[in-house]
Amino acid sequence: MLIATWNVNSVKARLDTVTAWLKEASPDVVCFQELKCEDMAFPRQVFEELGYNLAVHGQKTYNGVAILSKLPFDEVNIRLPGDDGDEQARYVEAVISGIRIASIYLPNGNPVASEKYAYKLGWMDRLIAHARGLLAYEEPFVLAGDYNVIPQAIDAKNPAEWVNDALFLPPTRAKFRELINLGLTEAVRTLDPEPGLYTFWDYQAGAWQKNNGIRIDHLLLSPQAADRLQSTRIDKHVRAWEKPSDHVPVVLQLAA
Repeated sequence: MLIATWNVNSVKARLDTVTAWLKEASPDVVCFQELKCEDMAFPRQVFEELGYNLAVHGQKTYNGVAILSKLPFDEVNIRLPGDDGDEQARYVEAVISGIRIASIYLPNGNPVASEKYAYKLGWMDRLIAHARGLLAYEEPFVLAGDYNVIPQAIDAKNPAEWVNDALFLPPTRAKFRELINLGLTEAVRTLDPEPGLYTFWDYQAGAWQKNNGIRIDHLLLSPQAADRLQSTRIDKHVRAWEKPSDHVPVVLQLAA
């Protein structure tokens, strides 16, 4: 099974790019983030014509997550537990062919001195609690998405540029390690520990042309999913396409 994650940075604005990649890569399941549209405005027909079933949790102008699957959904949940008052569309989870897959758009958290950073850390606490609960079932699951976390210095071309950013602050990285240390496997780093792997290049200051990137899109696996991990890749070439997202797809393959 090919499973991918991609922050598309407005599904309607990037529709041609997104569909071109789907035709090229043909993932069985893909998790989208930052849809920037409500459920009713999501271009369902385009993806259904490509053979995908849809689970969409959108929000006007901001956020929004979706899971597209060539296989049927056995179960769909559209809210991260722990805060019934949280109206931000940042989480959708589905069971597909016996694997639980979540599409996650973790809060950015900037500016750090605002309530946004506290919201980020609180959201991470909720994710940790939820992952702990899922692990108790001893089932395969994949927590895929834009985590807005630079885990280590090797995950940034110029880490000094990020030392005061919410994506790289010590409390952020500590929460990410706490999540991993529950017993999860970070798919890309497990198979490729070398520096120079990035998933995001800013639109500003020639970041793409200078390869000034960061790695913030991650695929975290339960032990039962990690046992089936065969390969990972980052489709960096998509960033050079016309009207690209500032993120690129990250893909893994699980054995049947």
